[in-house]
Amino acid sequence: MGAKDLIVKPIDRKTADALVQRVHYSGKTYCKSQLHLGVFYNGALEGAMQFGPSLDKSNLQHLVERTRWNGFIELNRMAFTEALPKNSESRAIAVAMRMLKKHAPHVEWVISFADATQCGDGTIYRASGFWLTGIKKNTSLRRTFEGDIFTDVGFRTSDKIRNKCKSLCNRLAIFESERLDAFSSKLDGFQIRYIYPLAPDVRQRLTVPILPYSALDDAGARMYRGSRVGGASRSTPADHAGDGGATPTPTLEP
Repeated sequence: MGAKDLIVKPIDRKTADALVQRVHYSGKTYCKSQLHLGVFYNGALEGAMQFGPSLDKSNLQHLVERTRWNGFIELNRMAFTEALPKNSESRAIAVAMRMLKKHAPHVEWVISFADATQCGDGTIYRASGFWLTGIKKNTSLRRTFEGDIFTDVGFRTSDKIRNKCKSLCNRLAIFESERLDAFSSKLDGFQIRYIYPLAPDVRQRLTVPILPYSALDDAGARMYRGSRVGGASRSTPADHAGDGGATPTPTLEP
């Protein structure tokens, strides 16, 4: 049996969340996901793809002119186990895209992000025909000296993160105004943006250039399974056959 023997079908959120928590490198789900597709192989659930609105939807809508508010969707989470055969990821994505075209014709394009700070640069997306449309240096992901990872947004909005940070600061006798840089450091890496067209005129309406995949090399943004390609190894290895599959969610985010 091979990738062509996969079965992709809707599953409930609880089942999808459980697999993502077990397999995805972040260990976290995304609360806004609305569509959950399971990837079955030999009768067992071995993968999950979760689609929904983007966290920063208003700032992404303009990427394709004349996109309606419900005209695009994000692949928020993508997680596959090692039990799946070769090429399963691209096969599953292809089936998912056909399902969206058939059952959600109002969705004109799909966006997703590869976390080339902690996980990978989007090998699966490139193999699946996604367009590379953005390479952004990481400015928000941080790691505490105890190894916890959070975002600047999470620091401002999550009581869980702030309370943990406050506890660290108190133990270290650090003033609140100094605490962010005193107990954490920014992670070196990139966020890679990909777009998959579902409507035939998306390319003509695209407001950003489609970058050659070689731009990843030019930017020094290559990463595979948590290790910088041609550079030092990261401390957060990926334990699944994939590159993350969505806007990165740090391990401390609620």
